[in-house]
Amino acid sequence: MQTLYSCTAADGSITREQATRTLEQHLDQGRQLFVFLIHFITEIARYAETDSRQKASKHLPTASDLNVNTKIAGNDLLWRILEQPSYQQVVKELKPGLLVNMDWVRKLYLELAETEIYKTYIAQPLREKKEEKAILEFIFTDLMLPNENFLAYVEELFVHWDDDAEMMNLLTLNFLNKPHTYNFQEFISDEKLKYGKDLLITVIDKEELCNEYIKGKLQNWDPERTALLDMILMRMGICEFLYFETIPPKVTINEYIDLAKDYSTPQSGHFVNGILDSIHKDFLTQNKLHKVSFKK
Repeated sequence: MQTLYSCTAADGSITREQATRTLEQHLDQGRQLFVFLIHFITEIARYAETDSRQKASKHLPTASDLNVNTKIAGNDLLWRILEQPSYQQVVKELKPGLLVNMDWVRKLYLELAETEIYKTYIAQPLREKKEEKAILEFIFTDLMLPNENFLAYVEELFVHWDDDAEMMNLLTLNFLNKPHTYNFQEFISDEKLKYGKDLLITVIDKEELCNEYIKGKLQNWDPERTALLDMILMRMGICEFLYFETIPPKVTINEYIDLAKDYSTPQSGHFVNGILDSIHKDFLTQNKLHKVSFKK
């Protein structure tokens, strides 16, 4: 959706090559953002050792300065991430540390240190798998994401943050739950990448056909007066109806209603729902939903 919109809005036309290249750029930006967020979480956890050293090196350190608890810096999940070859390789490749503002790391670590969940965590002498994961999740969900100033800083680095935030939230939490299943060199699986490119190219190739189906439902409404994003979403939905055999029509309709609500006008969800539902019923009546491969 983002690729089709950005390319079409830019010059009114879009080629297969341009679209595929733009899609790959969007996916690469998402990968960089994901790596940055994971790296930032690890930096906050590891800052406990930096805090300990700085306080101990004071001219007249207090007893508390000399006894900063650094348990979180040895967090089992943290070190499973840091020692993962795939993660080490992507850090060398993308160098997320160059983007990390250590003032923000320090600020969020100090906020963490004042929370009850952190005090409870460091008070426990044993390392429980559940608690090791929970404290890293807490850093992400309760310190990083709710902080509007921090998010503004992230958005300065990654202009697509608003569009990608929901997906990054899900990806990050899934990663913290099962870090061993992730390969940072394959941010998107081959199957998903193929689906994305196939859908992208299909929508481009079948634009005129899709527009004819949509025009028949607009009831004398000029397609040019319809929001561009709504037109793109409806074209995508029609292509999934006709050319993607594994996607149930109900799933297609619900997905594009949600996208219309989230990204287009306040009326778009209802509008897209009405058009796609009507076209779907026509396809059923006309026996057009054979769900054959687009390539065939």
